[in-house]
Amino acid sequence: MRKIVQIVLAAALLVPAAAWAQQKGGVVIRSVSEVEVKQKNAEGKEEVKRVDATKTKVLPGETVIFTNYYTYSGDKPATNVVIKNPVPDHMIYLDGTAAGAGTRIEFSADKGKTFGTAGKVTVRSADGKERRAAAADYTNIRWTLEKPLNKGAKGSVTFRAKVK
Repeated sequence: MRKIVQIVLAAALLVPAAAWAQQKGGVVIRSVSEVEVKQKNAEGKEEVKRVDATKTKVLPGETVIFTNYYTYSGDKPATNVVIKNPVPDHMIYLDGTAAGAGTRIEFSADKGKTFGTAGKVTVRSADGKERRAAAADYTNIRWTLEKPLNKGAKGSVTFRAKVK
């Protein structure tokens, strides 16, 4: 029996991506939003640390890292697992930052109605002409896991976006 799981995440900065979990068909998703800050360690050396974006001030031009951690607890392998994440309206997706081991990554420029690989997504300009979508046009990201998830499987998918 094939189990099909599709998960849609609402990644609005500072609210749902802060650390909520969703369970659907045995797949548990924990979403976090983080920013990188420079801090001094115990030896006084500067290092970059990730901190919860909900617990710090994030200003225009700064980058937020969105990560969705998944765990599968079902007894039968889950196939066709899809994770979708909108790019928050007040943010711009940063080209080339979507990642997820063992996934096919696709983008949408029409609020998730259609998806395609980078470079294959199109948008219509104000004059009605179709053009290739730029990374800044992306409104949603979709990761499709290429292999079934077995009980206990874990992983993550991620992307970065800049505050407008």
